[in-house]
Amino acid sequence: MGKGKILAGGAAALLLLGGGGVVAVVAALGGVYYWATSATYTALHTEYETHEVDFPVPFPLTDDEVEALRAEKLAALGDDAPEDGDPLEGVDPLEGVDLDALALAAAKERGKHYATGRYLCIECHGSDFAGGTMIDDAAMGKVLGPNITPGSRTADFAPSDWDRAVRHGVNGDGLGTMMPIGDFVKMSDRELSDIIVWARSLPASDAVVPRPAMGPLGTMLIATGNLTPEVAMVEDHHAPHEVLPPEEGVTEAFGEHLAQVCVGCHRESFDGGPIAIGPPDWPPAANLTSHADGVEGWSLEDFVSTLRTGKRPDGTDVAAPMTLMTPYANEMTDTELEAIWVYLQSLPAKPTGT
Repeated sequence: MGKGKILAGGAAALLLLGGGGVVAVVAALGGVYYWATSATYTALHTEYETHEVDFPVPFPLTDDEVEALRAEKLAALGDDAPEDGDPLEGVDPLEGVDLDALALAAAKERGKHYATGRYLCIECHGSDFAGGTMIDDAAMGKVLGPNITPGSRTADFAPSDWDRAVRHGVNGDGLGTMMPIGDFVKMSDRELSDIIVWARSLPASDAVVPRPAMGPLGTMLIATGNLTPEVAMVEDHHAPHEVLPPEEGVTEAFGEHLAQVCVGCHRESFDGGPIAIGPPDWPPAANLTSHADGVEGWSLEDFVSTLRTGKRPDGTDVAAPMTLMTPYANEMTDTELEAIWVYLQSLPAKPTGT
């Protein structure tokens, strides 16, 4: 039945009810929407208390990194390296080297990689990170990613403020945000520190981004519990975070760490199903386990190609929101993608949505 017939039928029904009936229906609908608006306001204005954390920005070079740099400097000297009896013997080849500057440069490089590849930050904060669009739909509402350049309020952020915003989804006023923190709650201190270093290097913008404004459908979904801000789903906002991420390599541990950004859609068990955090018209997330419903029979090459091209092994295109992931997959290293695959292959095969 077309929308026109539905509307015509609804109008006819209201006429049959008579004036009093129409008023009663309108009043009932108004009451329901008033309740939903009130419930949504409460959900979006709930205050949360989080722990206070601190960490260096940037992280200094580790002892292993310093020793590797020292060995590199010695190797570069070649035949000029000091020998026994040489006046320079015993002189540290790192003397005069600004280790703090090297640590800052390394942190900035890692932070850029995390923000533009591994953690998908552009998708919400915009290509210039002065603010982006998460949701802009008349029915769902308008949810914008905030400005995180040095021209914004983040200029005065301490590490604890960044932690509260990124890993807990809580503003400085204690109110929850729409930050998809399920993807970032397991981010390590050093990774967040690196992102802070990189964010502080961006061109400053004074763009002001308003708080979320939910539309009628978004309001009803939040009020009925069918769309829950992720800040409310964190069991313990005082749980400690890892200081360092797992060592990079093709390992289950590293892959599990990286795959955390996928749980918002694919679920903790990666068996897919309806996506709780997106618009109702998003198709179910794919099953990423080795079940027949999922990626049974896929190879590493199939997995990497699908992420980087947006086409499955059978030639079909991936659907939204996976269509948004291709640019980020192309920024990720082969090691990162292979580690995710190794981790996914280690999971129990499960039917979709179980």
